[in-house]
Amino acid sequence: MLDLLVKNARIAGRETTADIACRDGKITEVAPSIEGEAARTIDADGCLVTPPFVDSHFHMDATLSMGMPRLNRSGTLLEGIRIWGELKPDLTPEGLKERALKLCSWAAAKGNLAIRTHVDTTDPTLMAVDVLLEVREEMKEFIDIQLVAFPQDGVLRCERGVELLKRALDKGVDVVGGIPHFERTMDEGRRSVDILCEIAADRGLMVDMHCDESDDPHSRHIESLTFQTQRLGMQGRVTGSHLTSMHSMDNYYVSKLLPLMAEAGINCVCNPLVNMNLQGRHDTYPKRRGLMRVPELTAMGINVSLGHDDVMDPWYPMGTHDMLEVAHMGAHALHMTGTDQQEALFDAVTVNGAKTLNLAGYGLAPGDNADMVVLQAANRLEALRLHPARLFVIRRGKVISTTPPVRATVELGRTLTVDFR
Repeated sequence: MLDLLVKNARIAGRETTADIACRDGKITEVAPSIEGEAARTIDADGCLVTPPFVDSHFHMDATLSMGMPRLNRSGTLLEGIRIWGELKPDLTPEGLKERALKLCSWAAAKGNLAIRTHVDTTDPTLMAVDVLLEVREEMKEFIDIQLVAFPQDGVLRCERGVELLKRALDKGVDVVGGIPHFERTMDEGRRSVDILCEIAADRGLMVDMHCDESDDPHSRHIESLTFQTQRLGMQGRVTGSHLTSMHSMDNYYVSKLLPLMAEAGINCVCNPLVNMNLQGRHDTYPKRRGLMRVPELTAMGINVSLGHDDVMDPWYPMGTHDMLEVAHMGAHALHMTGTDQQEALFDAVTVNGAKTLNLAGYGLAPGDNADMVVLQAANRLEALRLHPARLFVIRRGKVISTTPPVRATVELGRTLTVDFR
């Protein structure tokens, strides 16, 4: 007997609808018509069924803390960092955990079943690390949470920064992070990249660095990160997040840089919502968008995924953790409204994110984990346009969230039902 049978699913790349059979947490069959008894049967009714959304870059230790201890009046990155520094001494394990778990409930409702979250390791108590390790354990049945050891104040700029980061890794944090552009000098930034990559190589871990989150065209730590990836044989295990300085770099330099990144198998994470808000703050007019060159990176075969980065915290006052909202902003800000480009952006919040996180068993093929989302949309382009209801969110063959179809009843001389499709 099947645990779950999803009928009449619209799957990207298939011309007709299909049924999806699930047993023991895995997809066992995908076919035009599957007969058999199931503990639960869902009729997708021709709606799009997709693998779950993946948030490749997030800060769960800060989420939902907006206004603590004060609001970011300027809206800038540096004021956000100052506010976080003011807030850290007053954080409590109970409050941090409550906010993180609340965010996880939002994520599940939106179909985001994999999150890579950075956690600050510059607090000598490593309280946030301990709390998010607990959250990861409590949520593992529902959401894959990957933790990045993130030295927010700079691993060399912070007293005992390297020691604290190693302690976080010893506790079970998954990925080595860094923020080289926030070190005191360019040379210190390069040295931090070297140190952190060697730590990751020695431990067999992945790397994900906040890299060149700046409007400075000469902030080029991605070059150092690419070099160390090649030198240490870590191809496919290293991610450069933000890379906003790439927006301002000289075109000739970029033409040299991108092939090196492709050769090293670097993953890139763009954060359209937050970086559109934070970058270009020192400009008058024209104002830079401050996003990495996603179309060019994609054309080079470089894996690009998208992150939400923040939800209602010192750096970003908005958000519901909707990855389709992230992709929607990307379509506009990156000039990627062509049909193929929109398809690429949908990949950037699903399959590309799974590749960035090195997730196993991700997809909608037999043998993959029975994780999927039924959207109130017919296809991926419609989903990007509508940010539709997640009718069903399924984890390991069990429904963990449902949302009724969203429709408006309009009276215009006659009664009409409107769902914008």
